[in-house]
Amino acid sequence: MPIAYQHCSWRKEHMLKSLKFTAITLGLMCAAQAMAATDLTVISFGGANKAAQEKAFYAPWEKAGNGKIIAGEYNGEMAKVKTMVDTKSVSWDLVEVESPELARGCDEDMFEELDPKLLGNAADYVPGAITTCGAGFFVWSTVLAYNADKVATAPNGWADFWDTKKFPGKRGLRKGAKYTLEFALMADGVAPKDVYKVLASKDGQDRAFKKLDELKPNIQWWEAGAQPPQYLASGDVVMSSAYNGRIAAVQKESNLKVVWTGGVYDFDAWAIPKGSKNAEAAKKFIAFMLSPEQQKTYSQNIAYGPANTQAVKLLDKETLQNMPTTPENIKDQVQMNVAFWTDNGESLEQRFTAWAAK
Repeated sequence: MPIAYQHCSWRKEHMLKSLKFTAITLGLMCAAQAMAATDLTVISFGGANKAAQEKAFYAPWEKAGNGKIIAGEYNGEMAKVKTMVDTKSVSWDLVEVESPELARGCDEDMFEELDPKLLGNAADYVPGAITTCGAGFFVWSTVLAYNADKVATAPNGWADFWDTKKFPGKRGLRKGAKYTLEFALMADGVAPKDVYKVLASKDGQDRAFKKLDELKPNIQWWEAGAQPPQYLASGDVVMSSAYNGRIAAVQKESNLKVVWTGGVYDFDAWAIPKGSKNAEAAKKFIAFMLSPEQQKTYSQNIAYGPANTQAVKLLDKETLQNMPTTPENIKDQVQMNVAFWTDNGESLEQRFTAWAAK
């Protein structure tokens, strides 16, 4: 065989081997990336809150090649989480919970442990946001909201909410003891700072339910956070308790207003149900969602305060004025007493359910 032909044949064979090696290498790299990308089932409270989460958390996470977010929603039914954990049939990787439910879930070993070190500098967060089994990712308030087109004068607080003679029409209240009992006591003259001191006694609890008796014929219950703005906009109710961010989300196309006085503020947190097969990936996703940039984007899309205080400096004044945590908005509010609801939540919710069914 001529030398030139032998040389060409060798080069061709060498090139084929190189191409084959490159293809195998690329295939292995793609497979490794696919293995590293973990799909997560994330359950939140839906509505405008979920829409903001999709923009701030889910879409950027997916775009970075971390896996798909399978987003679902619920109304806070902790019994569902407990059943999954107890029967070892956990299908949710992350669930959004309020602070009392997080505390109760921690006590009942329903959530995976979370190392706070994964979330960076503890001093960067609003006090109380980070726990050993969950991470608060925003601060929100349940406030008095009203339709300014349906009332002659603006209400000033919960006493006006209860005054159906001065302000005729239906009232919207969350169907549960939490928040509802606090509002009833404030309507009965209890100062926000004294609410939990009064509610801790049997007499205080009886007082709250007696006050609810007065309003019961005029109550339209809600369970999902998206319902109060819908009820208010349609005229089904003239006032309602509501999550402040849900009202802010529709204020451009409606005349819905908020009364901050007597609001109850709290964290919403991410927790990982015990037994999730994707717990490690879920922890990384929590850390991602609590980064300043993601927190900023979330607050730009719904009027809830960021749990990571480093995000505050990234927000403009217009956005900040709708936050429950600004000094002028928070001064006459009361912080949710997590310890109270952890200790008393089960019994009071049972009593409330029985009362509401009468």
